[in-house]
Amino acid sequence: MDLLLILTYAAFAYAVFRIFKIPVNGYSLLTAVLGGIALLATLLLGMNYNHPFTSEARFYFNTTPIVPAVSGIVTEVAVKGNTPLKVGDVLFRIDPKPFENAVKAKEAALADAVQTTHQLRATADAAQKKLESSLADRDSARDIFERSQKLLASGAIAQVQFENARNTYNAAEATAQSAKSEADRALLEAEAVVEGVNTDVARLQAELDTAKFNLDQSVVRAPTDGTVQQNFLRPGMYAASLPLRPVMIFLHDEKPKFAAAFLQNSAQRIEEGSEAEFILPAVPGRFFKGKIVISGSYIPQGQLQPSGNLVDPEQIKGEGRILVAIEPAEDLSKYLIVPGSTAQVAVYTHHMHHLAILRKVLLRMKSWTNFIFGDGH
Repeated sequence: MDLLLILTYAAFAYAVFRIFKIPVNGYSLLTAVLGGIALLATLLLGMNYNHPFTSEARFYFNTTPIVPAVSGIVTEVAVKGNTPLKVGDVLFRIDPKPFENAVKAKEAALADAVQTTHQLRATADAAQKKLESSLADRDSARDIFERSQKLLASGAIAQVQFENARNTYNAAEATAQSAKSEADRALLEAEAVVEGVNTDVARLQAELDTAKFNLDQSVVRAPTDGTVQQNFLRPGMYAASLPLRPVMIFLHDEKPKFAAAFLQNSAQRIEEGSEAEFILPAVPGRFFKGKIVISGSYIPQGQLQPSGNLVDPEQIKGEGRILVAIEPAEDLSKYLIVPGSTAQVAVYTHHMHHLAILRKVLLRMKSWTNFIFGDGH
């Protein structure tokens, strides 16, 4: 853009020399050059600071790396590259047999656990009845033992009969204690629950739910509306559930984010709500209006992330630029502007607003130069 301004001045100076027939000599040429340098330097410095310009602008877009939640052999690739998709559409399928077998195994284990739970309850009921019988036998033996004590004191029975009654009572007491321990153990096993469900049943139910989830994840679906870019996946390939090994790149059907990066020297003149204009190499000869919606709030080179190393300023490359989000004022859908397209942006502020006219003229002139291009010609 500076070159355009210099060329414009050179053309203007040439026209002045020709129209007014100014003699061409060392004095007149030196005056024109020095005057041009002073004039252009003043205009450029004032314009560059108060109405910043950048060629570092781009339409950014979000993508999602498609990584399957489970690993396995791909049996079907249902999607084609650059084909519009709706959320939930099938992208590809992984062989479900291992996951179906896992579900069947967990269902069988769960059914066995449920049956075991019923058996534990029956065992607990039987142990409780045995305890009740043992307690009744103990109480009966205790009555006989207590009566034998009284009869022995009165001499109505022999010592041998008393000893038999006491031994019978002690045996009944031991049997009752054993039955009580067995009943308590059976009751604890039968009533071991988590949120009202037997612990083994709850554990196996959770494992079954996980197995069903894995089976469902063997069918990979589109996360949102969008397209799959560069689909190289084929049936027979092994898809691994590894974050660093995506098998597809999914481009979301979202409006691209338009952002520009300005030098830090322009930080004091870039404000939210300021008017902006931009030109696109993809649309030569046209200019578009916009507005700054988010002014630069950070410089990427200054970010810090948790690590095992201290900050080393020497490893930070480049001074960095201020990122600014811009909202186009008109609908760009009628133009073929693919995500990732570059742009050149000028911001107009209320400072030295008369210089904004010069910036606008230069921007429009530069938009016409986008017709001049070549690729190896």
